[in-house]
Amino acid sequence: MNDNFSDPSIEDITKLLQDYFDGLYDGDLDKFGRIFHPESHLYSTDGAAVTDMPRAQYFEMIGGRESARSQGLKRYDRIVSIHRSGPDTAMATVNCAIPPRYFTDYLTLMRTSAGWCIISKSYHTDVHE
Repeated sequence: MNDNFSDPSIEDITKLLQDYFDGLYDGDLDKFGRIFHPESHLYSTDGAAVTDMPRAQYFEMIGGRESARSQGLKRYDRIVSIHRSGPDTAMATVNCAIPPRYFTDYLTLMRTSAGWCIISKSYHTDVHE
């Protein structure tokens, strides 16, 4: 067994996910800059086509909208699962919201020399009016 695989990485991943939730809620691009790999992408689908959004475009979107905190919105952060396939790769499923939009995010995580980061995000959005 690889000794790196038995390290306390779940705690490190959980901290990264909390930073993700805080970054979303606060619209904090500095925090996002630390947790999203520079080459990361976001993916979604409407059932017919797949949208591929590079990190820079996602950051523009986050920076251009009013944060959930500034709107006084309730938080809906929840870690659904974390699965590690090896010492340097993991997948996290999380729920979060900026009402009326509720998200299920699938975050592909990789550990680099700088620590854990998000390399891709695939997500589904439900809208509840």
